[in-house]
Amino acid sequence: MTVDPHSEEGKIIRQLIPLSTLPINQFNSLCNLITVEHADPNTFLFKRNDITNDLIYLIDGSITLQANDLKVATIKSDTESARFALAHQLPRKIDAYTNNSIRFLRLNINIINALPSGISYEEENTDMIIDEPEQDGSDDDWMTTLLKSPIFRALPPANLQQLLMSLEEVTFEKGESIIKQGDTGDYYYLIKKGQCLLSRKPSDNAKEITLGKLQAQDTFGEDSLLSGEPRNVSITALTYITLLRLNKEKFISLIKKPALKFITHADIQDEMNKGAILFDVRTPDEYKKHHLPHSLNVPFFTMRMQLKSFDNKKNIIVICENGKTSEAAAFLLLRHKFTALIVEGGMEKEPQETLDTPAEEANAEKPANNDQVVLLQQENQALKQTIQTLKQEKEGLEKNYRALYKQTEKLKSILDKIRNDARES
Repeated sequence: MTVDPHSEEGKIIRQLIPLSTLPINQFNSLCNLITVEHADPNTFLFKRNDITNDLIYLIDGSITLQANDLKVATIKSDTESARFALAHQLPRKIDAYTNNSIRFLRLNINIINALPSGISYEEENTDMIIDEPEQDGSDDDWMTTLLKSPIFRALPPANLQQLLMSLEEVTFEKGESIIKQGDTGDYYYLIKKGQCLLSRKPSDNAKEITLGKLQAQDTFGEDSLLSGEPRNVSITALTYITLLRLNKEKFISLIKKPALKFITHADIQDEMNKGAILFDVRTPDEYKKHHLPHSLNVPFFTMRMQLKSFDNKKNIIVICENGKTSEAAAFLLLRHKFTALIVEGGMEKEPQETLDTPAEEANAEKPANNDQVVLLQQENQALKQTIQTLKQEKEGLEKNYRALYKQTEKLKSILDKIRNDARES
């Protein structure tokens, strides 16, 4: 018998990864293709080296995973572990046998791979279920956050399944370096527990500048993987920290390729006619040399600070010199629920006759583009807010300095008195 998506069993299946990311109509269709099976106690669900191309999920009961007769883990239904397919790598690395009578779902991987990718998950037309079962703590909040992210929600289900199973857990002690500025990018990170500090040196001999803090459920490390440039910040553990990381190869194949959308130079005007905004994410100096007409200069290194000033109802086209920095910029925009389109090949592929140059602009004396004016005003406001925050931090530091100075003077006075008493005695 097929599964009723509205039954208790259907609700359990709806929580499985990656089925929880499907729009309701696709999930209902899938339920017409699957059945829940039963197995008796002390029965092997699969054995080591099994190559059957199925994902097996525990719906009810308990199973044990073992390797060479050594118990590896016990998986119970209604736990976080049961949301994932059991030992999904092929060939199987371990055995799985039942501890009691169980119900389980056998889902052929070809069904998952056949599901459409690039689905648009709009709030008004999907009943995506990504709520977590009640937990004793917040250890699994990272997965809720990941599944709610626009980037991960748009991944093909097969990619999401493989991604979740490919995440590697690593830990760092307080004060330990996680990423060093200038290093080659190798991993994408998600913080499971703890906090870390972002810092950067403007130049080799400059003092390290603190940029901010990251905490549980934040992600980092994608900029270098996408741009191909060395790491542009250093990240240090502020506390004992637990991270989930994905290597560069899997990040590119599982996330970058399906998540990022590209357009050609010929498509730019059509998109702008539909209301899209064109962001040139190169440095101001590069932008001044030459740029596309009606483009707005939003350097990538300032983009995070300006996110709140962008209109998320408009598509954003991003262009850089060769397309690499645009990929990092688009990924940042996608993370914050913007629709981003990357101009393939960047300015290097743009015909010279279509470019604006400083001389041409001076001769043309065109009025300022309204979008440019609005953006500059918003950027100015964001800078004012940043300055105000820095002033408040400065005042706080000065206050702390004065308090420490008074304490130091008091301690000096006490020390002098002790010395004088010692001499007199």
